[in-house]
Amino acid sequence: MNLISKTEQILKEVLQKNNFEEDNIVLSVSSKPELGQFQYNGAMALAKKVGTNPRAVAEQIVSSLNEYDIFENINIAGPGFINISYTKEFLKEYLTEISKDMSENVKKYPSKKVFFDYGGANVAKDLHVGHLRTANIGEALKRLTKLVGNEVMSDVHLGDIGRQSGMVIYQLREEHPDWVFFDENYKGEYPSEIPITNDDLGRIYPLASSKAKEDDSIMEEVRRITAELDRGYEPYVKLWELIRKISIANIKLTYEALNAEFDLWEGETDSYPYIEETLEILKKAGCLVESEGALVCDVKEDTDKAEIPPLVVIKTDGTTLYATRELATILSRAKRFYPDEIIYIVDNRQGMYFEQVFRTSYKSNLVRDDLKFKFVGVGTMNGTDGKPFKTRAGGVMKLNTLLSEIKEETSKYVKDNEAMSAAEQKDVSDKVAVAALKYADLLPNVEKDYIFDLAKFCSLEGKTGPYILYSAVRMKSLLAKSGITNYEMHDIYSQTEKDIITKVLEMPIRIDKAYRNKTLSDITEYIYELDSLFNKFYAENRILTEQDEEKKQTWLFITNLVYKVNKLILDVLAIDIPERM
Repeated sequence: MNLISKTEQILKEVLQKNNFEEDNIVLSVSSKPELGQFQYNGAMALAKKVGTNPRAVAEQIVSSLNEYDIFENINIAGPGFINISYTKEFLKEYLTEISKDMSENVKKYPSKKVFFDYGGANVAKDLHVGHLRTANIGEALKRLTKLVGNEVMSDVHLGDIGRQSGMVIYQLREEHPDWVFFDENYKGEYPSEIPITNDDLGRIYPLASSKAKEDDSIMEEVRRITAELDRGYEPYVKLWELIRKISIANIKLTYEALNAEFDLWEGETDSYPYIEETLEILKKAGCLVESEGALVCDVKEDTDKAEIPPLVVIKTDGTTLYATRELATILSRAKRFYPDEIIYIVDNRQGMYFEQVFRTSYKSNLVRDDLKFKFVGVGTMNGTDGKPFKTRAGGVMKLNTLLSEIKEETSKYVKDNEAMSAAEQKDVSDKVAVAALKYADLLPNVEKDYIFDLAKFCSLEGKTGPYILYSAVRMKSLLAKSGITNYEMHDIYSQTEKDIITKVLEMPIRIDKAYRNKTLSDITEYIYELDSLFNKFYAENRILTEQDEEKKQTWLFITNLVYKVNKLILDVLAIDIPERM
């Protein structure tokens, strides 16, 4: 059990011993470090419940806490703030233990199965900066959820059907009318390959989209092709499968560059086997009603403070749409994986749609009542002008283009470093670039828009990914140069060391808050605070040349401890630490 949870458990025992009833016991970092490392602020609320003086309640609690030998200097400030510090002997024992496995310093929850839906890339279209935040936030929240004791699964949930499929097939027919996919009389086997690349798809979709916007007849033909594909017209299905294969191979490379890992690479079309069953369930529950030729599910509730429109499930022409496939995907996941919770990490603007989907799922008995849905809406990444991030020419920036620009900026940290091979220079530059991008992306609250300033976030100074990586590499290098593999804590020699130890002990609080609030800002801020303290400690001491062996051992122990925290937190954020910088 981590120290924060252990202390909260002790507080619970103390309150019960003194006949106080309180289940929500929260330990926080002391607002006045000179009085203690942590504090308990519940005495005032307890005093109000029983109608007595909060100071008297605090004195009762302190008297009982003094019976535990792990505490020292327990004192009361103000009307009843209880400050708590731990003995050096206990800290030495506890820190030695968690240095073996830093995950022991994390609050764990009863395990449940949590399914994550994030990514949302569209087949046959280039990933752009709009796909960045869902990938980064989804990956980090998934890893965080696993860290606190849950079983996790993830699906990229590709947009692999819809208007873009009709557009691409239309344009391919224009350019390659001789392909057998467009021969109505063809009866043989369809090819297993087509002579196009992902770069071709990057040209084809925008071209077709532009044509369709300018010519209503082309748009109508695109709709017809899309409907034919949706109904299972074999030539189009076979062609689209090949297009899908080409596109997904490229999408995987981009997500891999961001360290985004998915258990499933399924798309909307993978829900097709479940659509008929989904519709039967909705009909049986009496959820589907006709509205202007379409079939919809009314999901409004008497308690709604704003209008919640019905969810359209079948269009007027009888074809399915995104919501149909969303519901079928939910049924598929519920039947195949039996999750306790499904979390969607999607653009903020999709909030209303997912509320409709969730309500429809419950109202129709498509899922168990105890299956929980969670919508995590994310803000946008904007340029320095405050508008959605674009290319210098003003167009939507491809994600690979952004990564290239950041890598060019971060390459200056290793360029012309004769100690590194060209391959190592590239590896380090790539890792620093991803750290710069991810840290900037995860630093603000997930629902907030933020401004991405390339030069600022690639800097080695300030609250940036490169600063965090440089700090971690400094720790790793220091430990390697020491030539010592076993570190022992002997004493605490300075206030900075005490501050670092308290910050390490605070880790469970910050991780738990991030997990409960489904945001990463708490831990991105935390790792910056910890590394800033370490760099202050590094500047104050000559660790490798220290003549006092016990002091040197302690300093190396602290360095190793902070490095282990960095490694754990950066792994949650899906950021790799290079060997050197």
